[in-house]
Amino acid sequence: MAQNIRWGILATGWIAELFVKDLQLINRSVTAVGSRTLESAQRFAAEFGIPTAHASYEALAADPNVDIIYIATPHPHHLAAAKLALNAGKHILLEKPFTINAAEAREITDLAQSKKLLVLEAMWTRFLPHMRRLRQIIADGTIGEVRSITADHRQKLPDDPKHRLNDLALGGGALLDLGIYPISFTWDILGKPDTMHAAATFRDTGADAQVATVFHYASGAIATTLSSSDSAGPNRACVVGTKGRIEIDRVWYEPTSFRVYNNDNTVIETFDEPRHGRGMQYQAEEAEALITAGLTESPLLTPAQSVQIMQTLDELRAQIGLKYPSEA
Repeated sequence: MAQNIRWGILATGWIAELFVKDLQLINRSVTAVGSRTLESAQRFAAEFGIPTAHASYEALAADPNVDIIYIATPHPHHLAAAKLALNAGKHILLEKPFTINAAEAREITDLAQSKKLLVLEAMWTRFLPHMRRLRQIIADGTIGEVRSITADHRQKLPDDPKHRLNDLALGGGALLDLGIYPISFTWDILGKPDTMHAAATFRDTGADAQVATVFHYASGAIATTLSSSDSAGPNRACVVGTKGRIEIDRVWYEPTSFRVYNNDNTVIETFDEPRHGRGMQYQAEEAEALITAGLTESPLLTPAQSVQIMQTLDELRAQIGLKYPSEA
C-alpha cells in the first residue's frame, strides 16, 4: 500500500479539474492548489474541497504539506513550473507534452535526477488497464512480431484564432496537443524509429491543423499516425503482427476495450473492463507507488524516453517547418 502522498495542483484549468476528480474518485489526498490569482485558486479549492488555496505557484511549491505537484499549465510554461517545484524539493507529475522541445525536457530531467526526485510525464494512456494488458499480449508473442501500428487522434476543436489550441505562442497545434498520443503509443510498442517522415497542413495562425507521420524501424515495422484539430476522426488504433492483430476500440487512448484476432480472423481474446472516471487516476497511482518505493522514474515511461519523444517531435516539426515564438 502506498503511503499517504499529498498532492498539490499547479494551475486550475480544465485538465486540472479532470485530474482532481479522478484523484478524489480513489480517495487521494489533495492538500493545496496554486494559481496566478487568489480568486482562481479559491474557486478551484472551493469546488473540490481542497484545504489550501495559494495565490501563486511559488507559494504552492513552498507548501510543506505537499509532496508531489501535478503541473497543468500550457506546455510553454512547463519548464518554469517544473524547475520551481523541483527546486522546492517536490516530486512532479508533468502534463504532456512534456515540454516545448527536447532541450527543455532534458533540463527538467537533469534537475530531477540531481535532486533525486520523481519526474513523470502525465501521458495517462500509458498507465491504463487495457494498455498494460496489450503490452503483455505482445510480450507473450500472441500476435507474433509486430509489423505495423496505425493510430489516429483527430478532433474538431475550436476554430477561434485566439483559442489556446490555435495560438503558436502557447504551443498550440495538432502535433503537441493531439499527435503526442499516437506518437507516444508507437514509442511504447516499438521504441525509437530509425527514420521518420511528416506532412502537415496549417491554420492561418501558423498552428498546425493536421499532421501525418510515418515511422520506419530496423525490424522492418512501420507505424503511421494521423492527428488533426480541424476534423473529427474514428480515434482507433491497431497493432498488427505476424500471427495476428489487436484492434483497440474508440477512443483508443482512453479506458476502452480491444479484441485480439489470429490470422484466421478469429477473436482469441476480448478485453473489456468497467470504466471508472476518466482514467487519470492510474498515472497518480503509479507516481505514488514509485515515491513510496523510493524510486524516481517509471519503467512504463522513463524520463529519458520523455526526452527522446520530444526529440522525435522536434524532428517532425523541423520537417514540416513548425517553430514556436519562444524558440526564436
